[in-house]
Amino acid sequence: MPRFLTIWSLFTLASMMSMAQLPPAGQDDVHEAGFSGQVSVGYVLVPVIARTNVGYADRLDVGDFKVTVDGVPIPIESFDEGGTAPVTLLVLQDLSGSMANSGKIGLSRFAIERLLTGTLPGDQYALASFANGQLSIDVPFTEDLVEIQQSMSAWKPSGITGLHDAVYGLPELSRTVQSARRAAIVITDGADNASEIEPGEARQKLREAELPVYVLGLSTGSPEELDQSGKKLHRYADVLNLLAHLTGGKYFWISDPNDVVRACGSIASDLRHQYVLGFSTGETGEARYREIEVSTHKKKIKLSFRRGYQGRAPKVAAEPSM
Repeated sequence: MPRFLTIWSLFTLASMMSMAQLPPAGQDDVHEAGFSGQVSVGYVLVPVIARTNVGYADRLDVGDFKVTVDGVPIPIESFDEGGTAPVTLLVLQDLSGSMANSGKIGLSRFAIERLLTGTLPGDQYALASFANGQLSIDVPFTEDLVEIQQSMSAWKPSGITGLHDAVYGLPELSRTVQSARRAAIVITDGADNASEIEPGEARQKLREAELPVYVLGLSTGSPEELDQSGKKLHRYADVLNLLAHLTGGKYFWISDPNDVVRACGSIASDLRHQYVLGFSTGETGEARYREIEVSTHKKKIKLSFRRGYQGRAPKVAAEPSM
């Protein structure tokens, strides 16, 4: 594991996170707190965004969705569609030396300020940062927006970038957050030059996280743009886009304040229009990565959702203990 993610630091970070909302009554915690990421008994939440060609698909009910785990249909035990429910948002900010160029820090501050503009009662925010091989919680989850703003004013970019090391830590940073409407936002220029964790390993770890991850790529370009030979023109954009896609989030490339306004507006709308589906896992069997698929019988609706979880099989199809 990366040198900065020691067992002590993970315990400290986890203890600083506040509980926002618990799973349905009678269920155990979603995850045991711990370094291994293994699950004994849990409850899995699956945020889903439903879109049509003209906007969000509202007024869907639980019967409009089908969930499978490793290809096996399972019952949906809980369903939440409340657009005014509180949101829990973790912002992970790149403070490495490359962020000091081209007004990137200014755009980062502007982005966070835009996200805070739409705050509703009960919303909570946390601010984390990474640079020089260090990952830290600058502001634990709070409703005090002044504390977030004061922390941003003290930013001083410096040193090398360990982006994938930091991304690898996202599941632990959010481990104790149980809010149904939660997400993480990574703000970076993508220029990783120091990670000990490989991109593929970071992506796999990120797939275990129970939150959508949105990425604001500062001057990273479009992941779809090709050079004359047909290869990806913006390598960092392709990596960042994949990170977001695997969790049901989105990637946005940012070049000016107008891009920030559009991206933050889209993120805020997503969080307020989430359907949250839930199901419990069994008490026995192997804890491993499991694929999630969510579909709907409604036509012309596109769904975004997390692609899997690390844990035991759903309770109704739990594997027998060995």
